[in-house]
Amino acid sequence: MPKKRSQPSASAEGMLTADDLRRHVAAGQIETVIAAMPDMYGRLMGKRLTARHFVADVLGHGTHGCNYLLASDMEMDPIPGYAYASWIKGYGDFHMVPNLGTLRACSWLDKTALVLCDVLNEDHTPVRVAPRTILADQMARAAARGYLPMGASELEFYIFDDSYEEAARKGYTGLSTSGNYAEDYHILHGARHEQLVGAMRKHLEKSGIAVESSKGEWSPGQHEINVTYSDLLTMADNHVVYKHLTKEVAIQQGRAITYMAKWDERSAGSSCHIHASLWDKAGKRALFKGNHEYGPTRGSDEYRWFLGGWMAHLRELTAFYAPYPTSYKRYVAGGFAPTRIACSYDNRTVGFRVVGSGSSLRIECRVPGADTNPYLAFAASIAAGLDGIANKMEPPAIFNGDAYTATHLPLAPTSLNEAIDEMARSTWLVEAFGADVIGHYLHFFRTEQRKFDEVVTSWERARYFERA
Repeated sequence: MPKKRSQPSASAEGMLTADDLRRHVAAGQIETVIAAMPDMYGRLMGKRLTARHFVADVLGHGTHGCNYLLASDMEMDPIPGYAYASWIKGYGDFHMVPNLGTLRACSWLDKTALVLCDVLNEDHTPVRVAPRTILADQMARAAARGYLPMGASELEFYIFDDSYEEAARKGYTGLSTSGNYAEDYHILHGARHEQLVGAMRKHLEKSGIAVESSKGEWSPGQHEINVTYSDLLTMADNHVVYKHLTKEVAIQQGRAITYMAKWDERSAGSSCHIHASLWDKAGKRALFKGNHEYGPTRGSDEYRWFLGGWMAHLRELTAFYAPYPTSYKRYVAGGFAPTRIACSYDNRTVGFRVVGSGSSLRIECRVPGADTNPYLAFAASIAAGLDGIANKMEPPAIFNGDAYTATHLPLAPTSLNEAIDEMARSTWLVEAFGADVIGHYLHFFRTEQRKFDEVVTSWERARYFERA
């Protein structure tokens, strides 16, 4: 994440107003509008609408979607046990209302625009368990206290020579990563993949997401594209468009990419490091102040207490950062993913790496993986930091050294089951989000764990088929 300027820069290219859209539709330059909502996995769900119909009938009113989209699993299987939606309630409709602040041209698609939608009940109240609503609620809580949470997510992914269809035919084994050896920061590595990654950068820029850089990452085929920071709701919107766009651009070139937190036990995990700070409500002035010369646990009250709350609540909110059983396989000593809860200045072995100084001071939480839902991850981070400020929670003493070998430091959860137990015991999460929201996502995480537990894996067959 770059040093903070007096105000964050943003790319206006590709962003549209309602009047812009009407003009482009009248001129035949836009023929399709995608209206989409982020689901519990952070995927985009919705409809492709004719642009004429969107402008005439959807722009001011919205469209409908089935509420099972917030009560089904990744395979679109309706899951019993959700209070929000069920077979008993008939899986009715909700309203998907376009948020025009997210309207953009899709440069990677022909004559197409995209708008993200807020999800409302039939009485036009927000659906509280919708991920975008959850983050918007935490942004509003921060605003009521005079704060604007700002930040960025650093997303890593792997590129494969196989297409998604080829990967499926192979059973996702024997795949070829686009790279043969570790080329972290190698310009040659970037050159090999510039046809794909360069196209991703170009289309992000032309679709309203300001890009700063791309680079090869630690393991063969691993890459990262960094985008400019913003307020955290805008960042979450950019994050889900980024993931969707990069997958579609890869498909267009006959390639596959993955945002699994750990796609192979022999390769490094892929992270979603969250850089965060607080600004004044108007977004004009950074409130985190400090200097690394006197340590990352000193500085302005907002900074120290936000960090203290974030660290104190980490175990309770880890499921929002690592939502699947496989997510926890990323937390391996020596793998640049944290295993213990500590803060330090510019130290990549800890869970909370403090970087910058003065008005550029910010907290990098290194716990989330690339598979996280950004709306939930950002919301949990804000809630923890606000609780730290409200209760003046001081962070622990600065840690120096290799956190992987520091056995006195507390461990982060090592499995989804452990994270679920921590979440279920948390009274703070219920206070911050509401019992309905926490109950909904406990059921979501328990379903992911149950689905995993029910499957006999290829590893188990290879190990036990003959020898057990």
